[in-house]
Parts: sequence; C-alpha cells; structure tokens
Amino acid sequence: MLTYVYFGTNDLEKATAFYDATLTPLGMGRCITNDPEWDRISAGWGIYEEGGARELAFWIGKPFDQRLASAGNGSMVAFAGRSWKAVDDFHAAALANGGVSDGAPGLRPQYGRDFYAAYVRDPDGNKVAAVCRGRSDWRMSAQETTS
Repeated sequence: MLTYVYFGTNDLEKATAFYDATLTPLGMGRCITNDPEWDRISAGWGIYEEGGARELAFWIGKPFDQRLASAGNGSMVAFAGRSWKAVDDFHAAALANGGVSDGAPGLRPQYGRDFYAAYVRDPDGNKVAAVCRGRSDWRMSAQETTS
C-alpha cells in the first residue's frame, strides 16, 4: 500500500540519531541510496533497492520547500514491533534520545485484545508509535494478574 513516508526535520543530525536508536529495536536498518546529495538532506530506514524501484521506507529530512519543518496535527506513523520487548525498547530508546512519551508501552484493549503499543514524539514533535499485534502475550499477562 505504501512505498514511503517522509517527515520533515529541522535538525537532521539529531533526528537521525533519534531514529537510529528507536528503529533498531524494531529491526529497521538504514537505507543506502548511494546518492550523496540525497543523503546530505535526508536519512531513511527500511528497504531501498534498485535505485528506489523497490522501496518500503521511512524517511526524515529537510522540507523540500526549504521552510521550517512542523509536526502535523493528527499525523502519526506506527511501526510494527515483533514483540512486546521490541515495543518497550523502542519507547525507552526514544526517551533516551530526545523523544517525549505520548503513551507508555502497554495493552490498548480498546483497539484489540492483542494491541500492545507505545507512542512518542520525536525531537521535531512528530508522533510515532510501535505496535505489536498477533501475539498471545495478553493471555500470560491476564493469567499472571489473576494468580
């Protein structure tokens, strides 16, 4: 459905450090474009192959219109976490790297019995989340709380 998502940043170096730290627990590596001009104004994580012909990536960079970047009201990107620990590690890395919590890791039963998520704001104020679905961890948690 998507090929890429792009968020603007006012401090590429700080934003790159933030996303390097927060996306690593989710298994997302940096995209290599081999384009020095593009790499000077942006950074990406995910898949970027065959000169972009095969792409599924998250990008940050300077806005194309050269104006200041701003966070969109109501905008959010949610990344898939392979486990609850990956979601927890995402949240912890975000807080340790200039992010602000917008919802601690935990179950969100209003979205589904298996919906485990954490929400943060990046250094530019963009809202990002990590979500783990399709796990049976909720059964263990329910059993542990009744024991």
